[in-house]
Amino acid sequence: MARYREPIRGRGTNAAPHNRFELAHFEPDAEAGFADDETQDPRTQFIPDATRTALAKNQSPDVGFDVGINPYRGCEHGCIYCFARPTHEYLGYSAGLDFETRILVKHELPELLRAALSAKSWKPQTIGISGVTDAYQPIERKLRITRRALEVLADFRNPAGIITKSRLVVRDIDVLQELARHEAVSVTISLTSLDPELARRMEPRAAQPKARLWAVDQLARAGIPVGVNLAPIVPGLTEHEIPALVTAAAEAGAKWAGWQLLRLPYAVKDLFAEWLAEHYPDRRDKVLHRISDLREGKLNESRFGARQRGTGIWAEQIAELVALARRKAGLPGSGPKLSTAAFRRPGGGQLTLF
Repeated sequence: MARYREPIRGRGTNAAPHNRFELAHFEPDAEAGFADDETQDPRTQFIPDATRTALAKNQSPDVGFDVGINPYRGCEHGCIYCFARPTHEYLGYSAGLDFETRILVKHELPELLRAALSAKSWKPQTIGISGVTDAYQPIERKLRITRRALEVLADFRNPAGIITKSRLVVRDIDVLQELARHEAVSVTISLTSLDPELARRMEPRAAQPKARLWAVDQLARAGIPVGVNLAPIVPGLTEHEIPALVTAAAEAGAKWAGWQLLRLPYAVKDLFAEWLAEHYPDRRDKVLHRISDLREGKLNESRFGARQRGTGIWAEQIAELVALARRKAGLPGSGPKLSTAAFRRPGGGQLTLF
């Protein structure tokens, strides 16, 4: 596994594990590490994505939508646990550092989305935003691709469900309010921990916990249906925070609280184990053993349903803890059903909203 000599500040990992789809791979000298001309702080590269379709079909019953849009592939947030890391291997990159530093950008996504929704074959339905990687990662502040896609959705009044861990979503409150007038939007903020130091280590370039709760508050005040997702719950590391997370979310104005257990597919297993050894060596074995107990002796479970919730006594205890916290806070487990009733195809001389 190739890696830089030292941990890289602001990155989830300094490793570039072998891509399981590539026959050839780079193995650096054990003492030399990466080549001498490699920087210890690799800059993020933004690579144009040549994809000519806006909508990605979802075949997983664990996800609450059938189609989604992902303006970016790869994610600057660098969350060490991200289940989407292995998707970068389909592009010829590493699930490790490449996932955080080589971001594919769909510059033409808003135009492609408008064409897709204009087609007579399009059947109005909820579109998921950030189903794979976060649509509000830092580069969105400059490129505004997600905002322009939301403007298209507002023109068509097509419903959208957003999930993010970025406070940047608040920037788009004006567009979200227009969708909300037609019961056509919901926003879910991911919460993992209230501990700022743990969050910094685990999600190095994502918004801090207070910033995420601030975003919940701002969206709620603006009349946007907003909730949280406790995801991922890391057994042995963050499950004790469940009551406090739900309480904080409710106090900020969240209207629901979902949850998911940690998933460690493919290369993520080793990346996460190494991260534990580096940052929480005293807890490494406990956390990995607890995950294994929840996964029938494995570190990952790929079966639909079970991969989100786990099995066994520990899984039951976590589910009960979430349920109790929600009852005390008066929160359901999911958000509102969105409506397609107001859908329209702008045209025929009709002015668009934006």
